[in-house]
Amino acid sequence: MLLLVGLGNPGARYAGNRHNIGFMAVQEIAKRHGIGPWRRRFQGLACEGPIGGERALLLLPGTFMNESGRAVAAAAHFYKLPLPNITVFHDEIDLPPAKVRVKIGGGIAGHNGLRSISEHIGNDYRRVRIGVGHPGNRDAVQHYVLSDFAKSERDWVEALLATLADNAGLIARGEDASFQNKVHLAMVAKGFGAQSADDNGDTA
Repeated sequence: MLLLVGLGNPGARYAGNRHNIGFMAVQEIAKRHGIGPWRRRFQGLACEGPIGGERALLLLPGTFMNESGRAVAAAAHFYKLPLPNITVFHDEIDLPPAKVRVKIGGGIAGHNGLRSISEHIGNDYRRVRIGVGHPGNRDAVQHYVLSDFAKSERDWVEALLATLADNAGLIARGEDASFQNKVHLAMVAKGFGAQSADDNGDTA
């Protein structure tokens, strides 16, 4: 069993926030792979189905962001999952918009959702870091991530969510570098993702 977790805050008022792009990514994966219905489980919403030939549980924690670890731990302990079987999709302000990097373990860069998960289950799980850009001022970060994507950003957000979902089978099979590479190339082909190619394939 694999566990794919989307990070965000529950409720309609947060649904379009930059901080909720992890939720959006996992919801799109479920939609594209015909997985459902969502049910209340593990202190959140979950659904189960095959991705890339692997059995996967998709989870949207129903706690707020800073308590995400409670829901992740509940699912991980129920299925007795090792940390390499857990992938967390989350917003990353230290990456430019539309850039995606895959990382196992490492720091949390001030992300409260990751902090909570690491406190509950340990640190060596996979993270799919989804770039949302930085407001340029540390004092503006909270307002920035808790604000909705601007209308001018919606095209790349929709393109990226579709691209992540289309290539989710690679993550399910542990092909992190291929996943990152294919997402990069697909976004460039769609006219987004101006990230430099030499970053591509770096999963550290």
